[in-house]
Amino acid sequence: MCGIVAYLGDHQAYPILINGLKRLEYRGYDSTGVALHNGSLNIYKKKGKVTDLENFVGEIIPQSTIGIGHTRWATHGEPSDRNSHPHCSSGKKLAIIHNGIIENYGAIKKDLSDKGYKFHSDTDTEVLISFIEDIKKENDCSLEEAVRIALSKVVGAYAIVIMSADNPDMLIAARKGSPMVIGVGKGEYFVASDATPIIEYTKDVIYLNDDEIAIITRNDLSIKNIDDVALTPYIQQLDMDLAQIEKGGYDHFMLKEIFEQPNSIADCMRGRLDAKKGNLVLGGISKYSEALVNSKRIVIIACGTSWHAGLVAEYLFEEYCRIPVEVEYASEFRYRNPVINEGDIVIAISQSGETADTMAALELAKSKGAIILGVVNAVGSSISRITDEGAYLHAGPEIGVASTKAFTAQLTVLTMIVLRIADRKGTITKELYHELLSELESIPEKIKSVLKSNAKIEYISDLFKDARNFLYLGRGFNFPVALEGALKLKEISYIHAEGYPAAEMKHGPIALIDENMPVVVIATSDSSYDKIISNIQEVKARKGIVIAVVTEGDVLIPKMADFVIEVPACHEALMPLVSVVPLQLLSYHIALMRGCNVDQPRNLAKSVTVE
Repeated sequence: MCGIVAYLGDHQAYPILINGLKRLEYRGYDSTGVALHNGSLNIYKKKGKVTDLENFVGEIIPQSTIGIGHTRWATHGEPSDRNSHPHCSSGKKLAIIHNGIIENYGAIKKDLSDKGYKFHSDTDTEVLISFIEDIKKENDCSLEEAVRIALSKVVGAYAIVIMSADNPDMLIAARKGSPMVIGVGKGEYFVASDATPIIEYTKDVIYLNDDEIAIITRNDLSIKNIDDVALTPYIQQLDMDLAQIEKGGYDHFMLKEIFEQPNSIADCMRGRLDAKKGNLVLGGISKYSEALVNSKRIVIIACGTSWHAGLVAEYLFEEYCRIPVEVEYASEFRYRNPVINEGDIVIAISQSGETADTMAALELAKSKGAIILGVVNAVGSSISRITDEGAYLHAGPEIGVASTKAFTAQLTVLTMIVLRIADRKGTITKELYHELLSELESIPEKIKSVLKSNAKIEYISDLFKDARNFLYLGRGFNFPVALEGALKLKEISYIHAEGYPAAEMKHGPIALIDENMPVVVIATSDSSYDKIISNIQEVKARKGIVIAVVTEGDVLIPKMADFVIEVPACHEALMPLVSVVPLQLLSYHIALMRGCNVDQPRNLAKSVTVE
């Protein structure tokens, strides 16, 4: 959500900024802009895509070795040229780019308006930069000091980069509740919302923490906290390469990431799981494994697709560890007064590790004495740093907004955690433990088999691309898969879709079924097989169209369903890893055939870093 990129060095800034903004397009945005210093501040910004900005700037490239760039996802003020970032202060001496929301901007704006300040946008960001300008003027202080004072007075979340007309050799960056990374090159510095704009220039990065301010000059980088205490920068090495953020010959990142799942799941297990030896090692949770074994209750906190992964984990923990689990929407959890006791286990699931609601929910749980564990993909992300322990997915960067490989990677890591705890707790037999280890190790090959059905799924997609509604049904471990399948379809194709436990169909959704209603049923061979057959018959009795995901070799359901997609046989506890893949492909092809932007669906952002 929103994207920041900035540069200070010896090279021309504009091409680096534009390239960086294109790298950040996956985050979701509606307008874009850059500010450059060439004797004075020059700002170019435009509603629309980065290509619209390039066309607006024209073929004569602005010359500057310092600059800031932004992709905006509208919060305050509609998408428009005037609300696009960067924004100037009232005196036109300062320019800012900003991710986040300044909650008390209204009161600040009134005070500034009373002093005669004029505003040309509807944004909280313009208010913030004029507030900094006013503090600098009133206190006759440095820009660095004015930024520090201003940030101590504002309420909300921010990641900002500021440049000054009076100093073409300095950038000031700061963050609170919104991610920011600084790349350290040879005589040059980069600032960005995440590492994707930086990776092709340097692998040396510094992740800013909350309430930290970076003062970047051509010769130096210093970091202070908001109390003006100097800090020692900690430089890390990026764990990604350029090939991971390129499409690699695929038409879209989403399709690439669907087809990457055999490798991404294998990467999740590499060095952790050896089924032949019966070994399962999760060093990231070793310190609190005893607490997990003895836990009386686990609370899982997540949003969106990660919440669906949490539902599968609930079934797994309760089935094999015999620990009661609650799965909470982070956005609801943080605004309730939840019952959390000291020593409770709280597990946060997040691809980006920057989800604002999840981070706020974790802070709440931590304040009540809970043990906080994280399951995240992005190394060095905020959630990975505020949790007590956790496990990285190692799935590689996920660029497509609609999560695919992160979901299956989350399931893989959560399953390994469950099996590790169940084995130590003695709530699973040795025979079943080793069976599930072997099954889990075989999942990449089984997904490769599913991917061979891509052409058939594309054919089915063409038949239903104009449907107005879809219903997804599943039971047991496959119920969360039904939810995830419905979410994928509506996210990227804009078709209304709902996921339900199959038995709940009779309690309302059955009223919707007619000859125009496609019903996707996850009907693999498991303990609920006979019941799911009954549900299919109920749909067919009302002339519904059934698209069934079945286990290879099934002879009963193909006689009832209108269309069948086969997946390899698999233990039902691990079936979500396999059964979700055809649903990902179905949503991809339908969206593509409807002319939708698969990688950047409207109104959505990859990482929701504001409330």
